[in-house]
Amino acid sequence: MLRPVLACLLALQMTATPAPAQMLDFEALDGWANDNHRAALTSFLETCDKLDTPDWQPICRLAADANTSDASAKAFFELLFKPVQIGTQPALFTGYFEPELNGSYTRTPRFAYPIYARPPELRDGQVFHDRATIEAGALRGRGLEIAWLEDPVEVFFLQIQGSGRIKMTNGHVIRVGYAGRNGHAYRSVGKEMIARGMRTPDQVSAQDIKQYVRSNPSAGNALLSVNPSYIFFRKISDLPADKGPIGAMGRSITTLRSVAIDPAFTPLGVPVWIEKSGDNPIRSLMVAQDTGGAIKGPQRADIFFGTGDAAGDAAGTIKDSGRMILLLPIDRAYAMLPEG
Repeated sequence: MLRPVLACLLALQMTATPAPAQMLDFEALDGWANDNHRAALTSFLETCDKLDTPDWQPICRLAADANTSDASAKAFFELLFKPVQIGTQPALFTGYFEPELNGSYTRTPRFAYPIYARPPELRDGQVFHDRATIEAGALRGRGLEIAWLEDPVEVFFLQIQGSGRIKMTNGHVIRVGYAGRNGHAYRSVGKEMIARGMRTPDQVSAQDIKQYVRSNPSAGNALLSVNPSYIFFRKISDLPADKGPIGAMGRSITTLRSVAIDPAFTPLGVPVWIEKSGDNPIRSLMVAQDTGGAIKGPQRADIFFGTGDAAGDAAGTIKDSGRMILLLPIDRAYAMLPEG
Protein backbone atom coordinates (compact mmCIF):
# COMPACT_ATOMS: atom_id res chain seq x y z
CA MET A 1 0.00 0.00 0.00
CA LEU A 2 1.32 3.39 -0.97
CA ARG A 3 0.81 6.37 1.32
CA PRO A 4 1.14 9.61 -0.69
CA VAL A 5 0.69 12.85 1.25
CA LEU A 6 -1.95 14.48 -0.94
CA ALA A 7 -2.87 18.13 -1.11
CA CYS A 8 -5.34 19.15 1.56
CA LEU A 9 -7.81 19.96 -1.19
CA LEU A 10 -8.44 16.25 -1.61
CA ALA A 11 -9.72 16.20 1.93
CA LEU A 12 -12.28 18.83 1.14
CA GLN A 13 -13.97 17.85 -2.06
CA MET A 14 -14.84 14.91 -4.24
CA THR A 15 -13.86 14.65 -7.88
CA ALA A 16 -16.92 14.54 -10.10
CA THR A 17 -17.53 11.03 -11.40
CA PRO A 18 -20.33 9.18 -13.14
CA ALA A 19 -20.56 6.63 -10.32
CA PRO A 20 -24.20 6.28 -9.17
CA ALA A 21 -25.14 7.55 -5.71
CA GLN A 22 -27.89 6.23 -3.47
CA MET A 23 -29.00 7.72 -0.15
CA LEU A 24 -29.84 5.28 2.64
CA ASP A 25 -31.26 5.38 6.16
CA PHE A 26 -29.12 4.48 9.16
CA GLU A 27 -31.54 1.58 9.82
CA ALA A 28 -30.35 0.08 6.50
CA LEU A 29 -26.75 -0.20 7.76
CA ASP A 30 -26.27 -3.77 8.95
CA GLY A 31 -24.99 -3.72 12.54
CA TRP A 32 -25.05 0.07 12.93
CA ALA A 33 -26.69 0.00 16.37
CA ASN A 34 -24.04 -2.38 17.76
CA ASP A 35 -20.88 -0.51 16.76
CA ASN A 36 -18.60 1.48 19.08
CA HIS A 37 -19.47 4.90 17.72
CA ARG A 38 -17.29 6.75 20.20
CA ALA A 39 -14.20 4.88 18.94
CA ALA A 40 -15.12 5.95 15.40
CA LEU A 41 -15.63 9.54 16.52
CA THR A 42 -12.22 9.57 18.22
CA SER A 43 -10.64 8.51 14.93
CA PHE A 44 -12.69 11.13 13.06
CA LEU A 45 -11.43 13.85 15.42
CA GLU A 46 -7.82 12.94 14.56
CA THR A 47 -8.21 14.62 11.17
CA CYS A 48 -11.39 16.70 11.49
CA ASP A 49 -9.54 20.01 11.65
CA LYS A 50 -8.22 19.32 8.15
CA LEU A 51 -11.78 19.67 6.84
CA ASP A 52 -12.05 23.45 6.80
CA THR A 53 -14.76 24.09 4.21
CA PRO A 54 -17.93 25.82 5.47
CA ASP A 55 -20.09 22.67 5.67
CA TRP A 56 -17.49 20.84 7.75
CA GLN A 57 -16.52 23.57 10.22
CA PRO A 58 -19.65 23.44 12.44
CA ILE A 59 -19.61 19.64 12.34
CA CYS A 60 -16.04 19.51 13.56
CA ARG A 61 -16.77 22.00 16.36
CA LEU A 62 -19.62 19.78 17.58
CA ALA A 63 -17.60 16.57 17.24
CA ALA A 64 -15.42 17.18 20.31
CA ASP A 65 -18.47 17.89 22.49
CA ALA A 66 -20.10 14.66 21.33
CA ASN A 67 -17.09 12.52 22.22
CA THR A 68 -18.28 11.83 25.79
CA SER A 69 -20.18 8.56 25.40
CA ASP A 70 -21.16 6.05 22.78
CA ALA A 71 -24.75 7.30 22.86
CA SER A 72 -23.75 10.91 22.20
CA ALA A 73 -21.35 9.85 19.45
CA LYS A 74 -24.05 7.76 17.77
CA ALA A 75 -26.49 10.69 17.95
CA PHE A 76 -23.83 13.01 16.50
CA PHE A 77 -23.47 10.89 13.36
CA GLU A 78 -27.21 10.32 12.96
CA LEU A 79 -28.11 14.01 13.33
CA LEU A 80 -25.47 15.56 11.11
CA PHE A 81 -24.82 12.98 8.38
CA LYS A 82 -26.65 10.98 5.74
CA PRO A 83 -25.47 7.54 4.52
CA VAL A 84 -24.70 7.55 0.79
CA GLN A 85 -23.53 4.59 -1.28
CA ILE A 86 -21.30 5.62 -4.19
CA GLY A 87 -20.98 3.03 -6.95
CA THR A 88 -22.43 -0.45 -7.08
CA GLN A 89 -21.72 -3.57 -5.07
CA PRO A 90 -19.80 -5.68 -4.46
CA ALA A 91 -17.06 -3.73 -2.76
CA LEU A 92 -13.53 -5.09 -2.52
CA PHE A 93 -11.86 -4.94 0.89
CA THR A 94 -8.20 -5.71 1.56
CA GLY A 95 -6.01 -5.03 4.59
CA TYR A 96 -2.70 -3.37 5.38
CA PHE A 97 -0.51 -2.93 8.46
CA GLU A 98 2.66 -1.37 9.85
CA PRO A 99 5.50 -3.94 9.75
CA GLU A 100 8.05 -4.38 12.53
CA LEU A 101 11.42 -5.35 11.04
CA ASN A 102 15.06 -5.74 12.01
CA GLY A 103 17.65 -3.50 10.39
CA SER A 104 21.10 -1.92 10.47
CA TYR A 105 22.48 1.55 9.79
CA THR A 106 25.30 -0.06 7.80
CA ARG A 107 25.46 -2.87 5.27
CA THR A 108 26.55 -6.24 6.67
CA PRO A 109 26.36 -9.82 5.37
CA ARG A 110 23.08 -10.19 7.29
CA PHE A 111 21.63 -6.76 6.46
CA ALA A 112 22.24 -6.31 2.74
CA TYR A 113 19.05 -4.80 1.30
CA PRO A 114 18.56 -1.01 1.51
CA ILE A 115 15.56 1.23 1.82
CA TYR A 116 16.22 4.61 0.28
CA ALA A 117 15.45 8.21 1.08
CA ARG A 118 13.92 10.22 -1.75
CA PRO A 119 16.58 11.39 -4.23
CA PRO A 120 16.73 15.21 -4.14
CA GLU A 121 16.36 15.50 -7.92
CA LEU A 122 13.09 13.52 -7.99
CA ARG A 123 10.03 15.71 -8.61
CA ASP A 124 6.42 14.77 -7.96
CA GLY A 125 4.95 13.09 -11.03
CA GLN A 126 8.34 12.53 -12.62
CA VAL A 127 9.02 9.09 -14.12
CA PHE A 128 12.27 7.95 -12.52
CA HIS A 129 14.27 4.71 -12.55
CA ASP A 130 12.05 1.63 -12.31
CA ARG A 131 12.30 -1.00 -9.57
CA ALA A 132 14.67 -3.31 -11.46
CA THR A 133 17.06 -0.46 -12.26
CA ILE A 134 17.14 0.79 -8.69
CA GLU A 135 17.68 -2.69 -7.29
CA ALA A 136 20.50 -3.20 -9.81
CA GLY A 137 22.33 -0.32 -8.13
CA ALA A 138 21.25 2.94 -9.80
CA LEU A 139 21.29 4.78 -6.43
CA ARG A 140 24.18 2.93 -4.84
CA GLY A 141 26.88 5.00 -3.20
CA ARG A 142 24.91 8.23 -2.93
CA GLY A 143 24.30 8.03 0.83
CA LEU A 144 20.53 7.72 0.43
CA GLU A 145 20.28 4.50 2.45
CA ILE A 146 18.11 4.99 5.55
CA ALA A 147 18.54 1.42 6.76
CA TRP A 148 19.57 -2.01 5.55
CA LEU A 149 17.15 -4.92 5.99
CA GLU A 150 17.58 -8.68 6.07
CA ASP A 151 15.28 -9.71 3.28
CA PRO A 152 14.44 -8.28 -0.16
CA VAL A 153 10.87 -9.54 0.25
CA GLU A 154 10.47 -7.41 3.38
CA VAL A 155 11.82 -4.38 1.49
CA PHE A 156 9.19 -4.99 -1.20
CA PHE A 157 6.32 -5.38 1.26
CA LEU A 158 7.47 -2.42 3.36
CA GLN A 159 6.98 -0.39 0.20
CA ILE A 160 3.53 -1.90 -0.29
CA GLN A 161 2.54 -0.95 3.28
CA GLY A 162 4.19 2.47 3.04
CA SER A 163 5.39 2.71 6.64
CA GLY A 164 7.10 0.61 9.28
CA ARG A 165 9.10 0.29 12.48
CA ILE A 166 12.69 -0.93 12.22
CA LYS A 167 14.62 -2.22 15.23
CA MET A 168 18.26 -1.39 14.65
CA THR A 169 21.21 -3.46 15.84
CA ASN A 170 21.95 -0.92 18.59
CA GLY A 171 18.45 -1.40 20.04
CA HIS A 172 16.99 1.85 18.73
CA VAL A 173 13.70 1.73 16.87
CA ILE A 174 13.22 4.06 13.95
CA ARG A 175 9.93 4.70 12.19
CA VAL A 176 9.81 5.34 8.49
CA GLY A 177 7.03 6.69 6.30
CA TYR A 178 6.27 7.43 2.69
CA ALA A 179 8.41 10.15 1.07
CA GLY A 180 7.73 9.70 -2.63
CA ARG A 181 7.54 7.30 -5.53
CA ASN A 182 9.35 6.78 -8.81
CA GLY A 183 6.38 7.69 -11.00
CA HIS A 184 5.71 4.22 -12.38
CA ALA A 185 2.22 2.76 -12.02
CA TYR A 186 1.71 0.05 -9.41
CA ARG A 187 1.35 -3.44 -10.87
CA SER A 188 0.04 -6.32 -8.76
CA VAL A 189 2.38 -9.27 -8.30
CA GLY A 190 -0.57 -11.40 -7.18
CA LYS A 191 -2.43 -10.71 -10.42
CA GLU A 192 0.72 -11.57 -12.37
CA MET A 193 0.94 -14.95 -10.61
CA ILE A 194 -2.69 -15.62 -11.55
CA ALA A 195 -2.09 -14.54 -15.16
CA ARG A 196 0.89 -16.93 -15.40
CA GLY A 197 -1.18 -19.80 -14.04
CA MET A 198 0.99 -20.04 -10.92
CA ARG A 199 -1.93 -19.49 -8.55
CA THR A 200 -5.69 -19.23 -8.57
CA PRO A 201 -7.39 -16.08 -7.20
CA ASP A 202 -8.32 -17.79 -3.94
CA GLN A 203 -4.70 -18.90 -3.36
CA VAL A 204 -2.93 -15.55 -3.66
CA SER A 205 -2.06 -13.70 -0.45
CA ALA A 206 0.85 -11.68 0.89
CA GLN A 207 2.03 -14.70 2.84
CA ASP A 208 1.94 -16.89 -0.25
CA ILE A 209 3.92 -14.38 -2.31
CA LYS A 210 6.56 -14.11 0.43
CA GLN A 211 6.87 -17.88 0.68
CA TYR A 212 7.23 -18.28 -3.07
CA VAL A 213 9.92 -15.60 -3.41
CA ARG A 214 11.93 -16.96 -0.50
CA SER A 215 11.72 -20.50 -1.86
CA ASN A 216 12.65 -19.37 -5.39
CA PRO A 217 15.08 -16.45 -4.97
CA SER A 218 16.00 -15.90 -8.62
CA ALA A 219 12.56 -16.39 -10.14
CA GLY A 220 10.95 -14.72 -7.12
CA ASN A 221 12.97 -11.52 -7.35
CA ALA A 222 12.26 -11.38 -11.09
CA LEU A 223 8.58 -11.71 -10.24
CA LEU A 224 8.74 -8.78 -7.82
CA SER A 225 10.30 -6.66 -10.57
CA VAL A 226 7.06 -7.03 -12.53
CA ASN A 227 5.92 -4.13 -10.33
CA PRO A 228 8.02 -1.18 -11.59
CA SER A 229 6.74 1.14 -8.85
CA TYR A 230 9.28 1.97 -6.15
CA ILE A 231 8.71 3.82 -2.87
CA PHE A 232 11.14 6.11 -1.05
CA PHE A 233 11.00 6.70 2.70
CA ARG A 234 11.73 9.29 5.35
CA LYS A 235 12.51 8.96 9.04
CA ILE A 236 9.70 10.06 11.35
CA SER A 237 11.28 11.13 14.62
CA ASP A 238 8.41 12.83 16.47
CA LEU A 239 5.76 10.09 16.39
CA PRO A 240 4.90 8.54 19.80
CA ALA A 241 5.27 4.78 20.01
CA ASP A 242 1.59 4.32 20.86
CA LYS A 243 0.39 6.17 17.76
CA GLY A 244 -0.25 4.61 14.38
CA PRO A 245 1.70 5.50 11.23
CA ILE A 246 1.07 8.72 9.34
CA GLY A 247 -1.65 8.54 6.70
CA ALA A 248 -2.36 10.67 3.65
CA MET A 249 -3.85 13.47 5.76
CA GLY A 250 -0.60 13.90 7.70
CA ARG A 251 -1.96 12.41 10.94
CA SER A 252 -1.74 9.02 12.64
CA ILE A 253 -4.18 6.37 11.50
CA THR A 254 -6.06 4.10 13.90
CA THR A 255 -6.21 0.30 14.05
CA LEU A 256 -9.48 -0.99 12.56
CA ARG A 257 -10.87 2.56 12.43
CA SER A 258 -8.93 3.96 9.45
CA VAL A 259 -9.21 2.95 5.80
CA ALA A 260 -7.33 3.81 2.63
CA ILE A 261 -9.63 4.83 -0.21
CA ASP A 262 -9.63 6.25 -3.74
CA PRO A 263 -9.97 10.04 -3.25
CA ALA A 264 -11.46 10.36 -6.75
CA PHE A 265 -14.65 8.89 -5.24
CA THR A 266 -14.33 9.12 -1.46
CA PRO A 267 -13.22 12.42 0.13
CA LEU A 268 -10.40 12.10 2.63
CA GLY A 269 -11.59 12.61 6.19
CA VAL A 270 -15.17 11.35 5.80
CA PRO A 271 -16.63 8.57 7.98
CA VAL A 272 -17.11 5.33 6.04
CA TRP A 273 -19.43 2.52 7.11
CA ILE A 274 -17.84 -0.86 6.31
CA GLU A 275 -19.79 -4.06 5.75
CA LYS A 276 -17.12 -6.65 4.98
CA SER A 277 -18.08 -10.25 4.28
CA GLY A 278 -15.78 -13.28 4.46
CA ASP A 279 -14.47 -15.46 7.29
CA ASN A 280 -14.21 -12.57 9.75
CA PRO A 281 -17.01 -10.16 8.84
CA ILE A 282 -16.75 -6.53 9.87
CA ARG A 283 -19.59 -4.13 10.56
CA SER A 284 -17.90 -0.95 11.67
CA LEU A 285 -17.64 2.81 11.17
CA MET A 286 -14.16 3.86 10.02
CA VAL A 287 -12.64 7.04 8.60
CA ALA A 288 -11.10 7.61 5.16
CA GLN A 289 -7.66 8.82 6.27
CA ASP A 290 -5.29 7.20 3.79
CA THR A 291 -4.83 6.38 0.11
CA GLY A 292 -3.01 3.75 -1.91
CA GLY A 293 -1.73 3.16 -5.42
CA ALA A 294 -3.70 -0.08 -5.70
CA ILE A 295 -6.91 1.35 -4.23
CA LYS A 296 -9.08 2.33 -7.17
CA GLY A 297 -12.83 2.77 -7.50
CA PRO A 298 -15.82 3.90 -5.44
CA GLN A 299 -16.40 0.56 -3.67
CA ARG A 300 -12.79 -0.09 -2.68
CA ALA A 301 -11.07 0.20 0.71
CA ASP A 302 -7.96 -1.05 2.44
CA ILE A 303 -8.50 -1.57 6.18
CA PHE A 304 -5.66 -0.71 8.58
CA PHE A 305 -5.09 -3.66 10.93
CA GLY A 306 -2.39 -2.22 13.18
CA THR A 307 1.28 -2.90 13.86
CA GLY A 308 3.36 -6.07 13.94
CA ASP A 309 3.24 -9.67 12.78
CA ALA A 310 -0.23 -10.50 14.08
CA ALA A 311 -1.67 -7.47 12.30
CA GLY A 312 0.21 -8.52 9.17
CA ASP A 313 -1.17 -12.05 9.32
CA ALA A 314 -4.70 -10.71 9.65
CA ALA A 315 -4.32 -8.05 6.94
CA GLY A 316 -2.61 -10.39 4.48
CA THR A 317 -5.57 -12.77 4.22
CA ILE A 318 -8.26 -10.14 3.60
CA LYS A 319 -9.73 -10.09 0.11
CA ASP A 320 -13.45 -9.87 0.71
CA SER A 321 -16.60 -8.41 -0.78
CA GLY A 322 -19.39 -6.38 0.84
CA ARG A 323 -20.30 -2.73 0.60
CA MET A 324 -19.07 0.63 1.86
CA ILE A 325 -21.28 3.60 2.67
CA LEU A 326 -20.09 7.19 3.07
CA LEU A 327 -21.47 9.40 5.82
CA LEU A 328 -21.73 12.85 4.27
CA PRO A 329 -22.96 16.16 5.70
CA ILE A 330 -26.67 16.40 4.92
CA ASP A 331 -26.48 19.15 2.28
CA ARG A 332 -23.53 17.47 0.57
CA ALA A 333 -25.35 14.13 0.60
CA TYR A 334 -28.41 15.57 -1.15
CA ALA A 335 -26.14 17.29 -3.68
CA MET A 336 -24.75 13.87 -4.65
CA LEU A 337 -28.14 12.57 -5.75
CA PRO A 338 -29.14 12.71 -9.43
CA GLU A 339 -31.58 15.42 -10.41
CA GLY A 340 -35.10 14.30 -11.03
